[in-house]
Amino acid sequence: MAENEKAKAKTEQTKGKVKETVGKTVGNERLTAEGKADQSKGDARQAKEKAKDTFRH
Repeated sequence: MAENEKAKAKTEQTKGKVKETVGKTVGNERLTAEGKADQSKGDARQAKEKAKDTFRH
């Protein structure tokens, strides 16, 4: 289960980075903001999983 969550975190981070880059390229501030938000969600999910790993060992 944890590996699945880690994969979701990476996917969210990557998807967010792509959205942010595309938004900046085309001048779409909303898309840029959505990309940053997706990256933040991915970062939070990744941090949660790292904390779980720390307490498991």
